[in-house]
Amino acid sequence: MTKTFRSDISGKEYPAIERIQGNAIKTSLLAYIRKSYPDFGENHCLSLTELNQFRTAYLAEILQQQQGDLNELSQTVLASLHNQTLLSEQIAEKAEVSLTIGQRLADRVAKFGGSWHFIISFGFFILLWITANFYLLSPAFDPYPFILLNLLLSCLAAIQAPVIMMSQNRQDEKDRDRSRKDYMINLKAELEIRMLHEKLDHLMMKQQQHLLSIQQEQIAMLEQILDNISHQRRQ
Repeated sequence: MTKTFRSDISGKEYPAIERIQGNAIKTSLLAYIRKSYPDFGENHCLSLTELNQFRTAYLAEILQQQQGDLNELSQTVLASLHNQTLLSEQIAEKAEVSLTIGQRLADRVAKFGGSWHFIISFGFFILLWITANFYLLSPAFDPYPFILLNLLLSCLAAIQAPVIMMSQNRQDEKDRDRSRKDYMINLKAELEIRMLHEKLDHLMMKQQQHLLSIQQEQIAMLEQILDNISHQRRQ
């Protein structure tokens, strides 16, 4: 039968392996717990699950003190810590919304307009235009100095520039979104390290308590042995 204990926080039964003594909790975290449960002392106990919940809330309070009201990114990170889920999964759930026809067209135009394919093909087009109007056609539909060609080039530049700007704006949005994701991942890593330090401190304190308990038992055994030896000498 699995041993259990009753938490002094919630009064619920938990496995004995999750039992955390009050004197094994870091002082700052214990003070935070006492804000909600003033009667909770070093001789009381709670479960590891409850302690992790207090740790998450304690970290949230630290963040509020450091940067004011929690923003959406911090709340997402804290929710990931509380639910013990991967942050990458939550980021994937918030993937990019399907692009509009105009956005897709702007990306394609910008991709083609900034490539060697466009430069080479447009160079051939201009060369063919000049050759046809200067040598092949008589009368030419756009004689020298090629006013119609200049008009087409001006119109192309006027249209291409804002389209490329639209694509660059979308790229800036992607960069900002990538920066937000990096911030969330770094923030979670920092909080995970803090919680890891808390757990290591708890393990070290618990180990010290076990060692102290063993030493006390050994001292008691030595005293008993010395008493037996002294009693035998008296006899």
